[in-house]
Amino acid sequence: MQKAPIMILLLVLLVVCFSVDQTLGESSEKTSGIAPIHAADLIHSVIEANRTIYSEVVVERLAATISLKATENWDNENTLPLPAQFLALSSRMLKEKGIGMDYRLISLWPINSNNGAKSIFEKTALKKFFDEPTSTQVSTSFKNGKKIFTAVYPDLAVVEACVTCHNNHNKSQKRDFKLGDIMGGIVISFPISEFEGNPNAQLISPEVTADYIHSVLESDRTVYSKYIVDRLQSENIVRASENWWNENALPLPAQFLLNASELIFEKRMNFDFKLISLWPINSHNGAANEFERRGLEHVARNPARPFIGTSRFGGKKYFQVLYPDFAVTPACVSCHNAHPKSPKNNFKLNDVMGGIILTILID
Repeated sequence: MQKAPIMILLLVLLVVCFSVDQTLGESSEKTSGIAPIHAADLIHSVIEANRTIYSEVVVERLAATISLKATENWDNENTLPLPAQFLALSSRMLKEKGIGMDYRLISLWPINSNNGAKSIFEKTALKKFFDEPTSTQVSTSFKNGKKIFTAVYPDLAVVEACVTCHNNHNKSQKRDFKLGDIMGGIVISFPISEFEGNPNAQLISPEVTADYIHSVLESDRTVYSKYIVDRLQSENIVRASENWWNENALPLPAQFLLNASELIFEKRMNFDFKLISLWPINSHNGAANEFERRGLEHVARNPARPFIGTSRFGGKKYFQVLYPDFAVTPACVSCHNAHPKSPKNNFKLNDVMGGIILTILID
């Protein structure tokens, strides 16, 4: 999965040409708002990219190369979670953060009744996918005095494991799924309120949007690190390796995130994220400009606060935020400490190893 050379060149020009006017953790310029549907699209793109990488690079590949299956009872059987279970674990972890944003899988034919539609809108949205399979259904409602924006995206049978599980499960209400069929929907919801004192401007601030996106990235990578990499390595079933493709191994958690970022970049959504570090093994993952360098230094000193700024390029305004990137699993620590190209070899678990930088067009 490689980005096209011309797109890489454009990204390099973009990050190099940003003006640097940030203070530590603060933006020196008031930022614009983001339309709720665009914020939901960005969140969904990350959910979809991470699940695509998990489904194709992990589940399908390892089933074909080392016969490691994905099963419903993955924890007891020392197998991989099904793609739907991967998403459910991540969404549950994100919900526990209490940030206000939520996402989940729903279906007209749920194996688990908790995954059925919870409102008339959700049920109607699922039925509309029969006639409009690529559409996004949206709605606003009120809950506990807050206005809630909800978007429902079609959920497809992305790998054969999804089809096999649903068609053969004794609790399944539908048994004729085929690869690529719509199996249900992904519901994303978050609160919206008046923006900058204007009750008619129902927008989301870039800071909040970025926090939502980062929370999805963090939850997905934690699930991958804890329930996939750490668990399967500890049971000597499969290991994580830098050369995962040639060795029929698991990608390292950092590689899992980077592969997803390539999928996002290819969608050309005017949104991008990447991993960078003050001590990169690959020089391409170092700071590309003053903002990134200052941001990495900031989160290394103060990991509780991200580094935020706004910049302009080509007549367009961009919001950037750099979050600390932690050593979330022993695989991260051992890889960096033992790698012959690593500039730093004394990392410990939960140390700040670098940063995750998000760039969002906000014009």
